[in-house]
Amino acid sequence: MNSWITRTGLAVAMALATSGAFAQAQSTNRVGANTDWSVFVESNPKECWSVSSPKETVNTRGGRVVAAKRGDILLFVFNRPGSGVSGQVTFTGGYPFASGSTVNMNVNGAEFELFTDGEWAWPATPADDAKIITAMKRGSGAVLTARSGRGTQTKDSFSLLGFTASVEESEKRCK
Repeated sequence: MNSWITRTGLAVAMALATSGAFAQAQSTNRVGANTDWSVFVESNPKECWSVSSPKETVNTRGGRVVAAKRGDILLFVFNRPGSGVSGQVTFTGGYPFASGSTVNMNVNGAEFELFTDGEWAWPATPADDAKIITAMKRGSGAVLTARSGRGTQTKDSFSLLGFTASVEESEKRCK
């Protein structure tokens, strides 16, 4: 089976699983905070994730800065041992991405491509996840550039302060 298709199904499942979990995370699911990143754990099914929101967001259309209504903008790294998922990078831009588009992820000059489905984006393979996580552990910031279904260009800048500690804690809690 194509791993991208498998990951598409997983992304949809994660979207459903984490939408409610994230809303409750401040009171029940958050088990750690490391500077700009937090760690969350769910027990049934067992899953652990590190997550951060952007420090800066810029929306443009036709080269001009515009206001754009967006939902939660989040960058995750998931572990779900029951599904064989370890270190899956996932991004949600808070809007449906343009059909067939990709998200560009720049980590201190290293460029990566994330594939989109609805409001979610992730790398094509687990090997790509590993490369991105390695770059994020070494970097200080990540910038994700994408295009919405309405044609708005978005640029979301994330701090990587606390990333390594959060990812390692998430991995440890989901062994």
